[in-house]
Amino acid sequence: MDSNKMYILDYEEVCRLEEVLGSVIQVHGRGNFPTLEVKPKDFIKQLTAKLLLQELSITDYRLNGSTASYVLNGQNEDHDNYTYNDLDLIFNINLKSSSDFMKVKDSVLETLMDFLPAEVSKERMSGCTMNEAYVRKMVKITNKQDNWSLISLTNDQGRNIELKFVDSMKRKFEFSVDSFQILLDSLIKFQDLQNDIKMSPTLYPSVKAESVYGDFEEARYHLRNKLIATKNPEEIRGGGLMKYCSLLCRDFKPVSEEIRNMEKYMCSRFFIDFKDVPSQQQKLERYLQSHDLENNNKRYKYLTILHNVIEKSTVCLMGHERRQTLCMITNLTNQVYQPSNYQHITVFYSVPPYMHSYTDNYRHTYYPTQHYAIPNNRNNEYVLIGSWNTPEVASYSC
Repeated sequence: MDSNKMYILDYEEVCRLEEVLGSVIQVHGRGNFPTLEVKPKDFIKQLTAKLLLQELSITDYRLNGSTASYVLNGQNEDHDNYTYNDLDLIFNINLKSSSDFMKVKDSVLETLMDFLPAEVSKERMSGCTMNEAYVRKMVKITNKQDNWSLISLTNDQGRNIELKFVDSMKRKFEFSVDSFQILLDSLIKFQDLQNDIKMSPTLYPSVKAESVYGDFEEARYHLRNKLIATKNPEEIRGGGLMKYCSLLCRDFKPVSEEIRNMEKYMCSRFFIDFKDVPSQQQKLERYLQSHDLENNNKRYKYLTILHNVIEKSTVCLMGHERRQTLCMITNLTNQVYQPSNYQHITVFYSVPPYMHSYTDNYRHTYYPTQHYAIPNNRNNEYVLIGSWNTPEVASYSC
């Protein structure tokens, strides 16, 4: 392993890491299922014990993503304003067959069951029940270059616990500032051995961190100076476009003009992975919900930045296809400060006389549904198409 990729945490960083792992994260259940109070360090201990009982070989387990960046960003004067969203945990594990994936899934669900409140009868709970109640999403990727699975546990405030079980993964990061991985083995073992002894500046475990981007100090310089850098963005699912705009929204700046030139690759990959407007909107809305963008000001700023990047850097779409996506983003942006009864507004259209023959002859032309009405019949009536609860009919006369 390259030495310049590695770093040993100082005392303050280890304390911050212990605080993150010792804080309670709620896992919310659907319907009437109770909320689980989970400390990450306890969950890790119990899960690894169950994986070992299943005879699965674990290389190490790590803290990843924005949470690791939060731990390592302590000397920055802006640290108090730097937050993390999901708690990302990576378990590097040997997954030889599909049965190993099932063992991982069963181990996670059994561990969740251990955190049920005492008054809940566990005899009535099954793995299937726990899955339906507490798992937000489950992903399995197997191909020549990737062999891993993801299990995400639901938190209604957006701080989901993301458990990633990795045998192999081609692309491990999006940008340098989220490329950090902190190895947790030594801290967990220290807590087990020194259960009644608190850490001090002279007594604390040696905890290693790695930047999978490459040079650790370069990546941390980017983090502390709010700079954006990446490599081969076309390899990132979705091109990293959502994350890139999120960094711009938080006043990060491209480290060089080369990064700005990469915007077109990010846009191209985004439209390859999300080919139609509904899937693009679904992806965008989920991202807004789970990445601390519920605040109106932040949401408006983010959507405006995303609109500008797509408008100026998209080269892989026909003009009308790009306009459809831009219309969708504009619609979401306009809704940020609209009153709650926005969906019940009736809009009246006036069509000039010279358009009559055109609309009669081309009544099946497709338009983006968010902003257009389509001809309904020859009586000059238009049906409004969009997100209205009940379609309204607007008449015009010439």
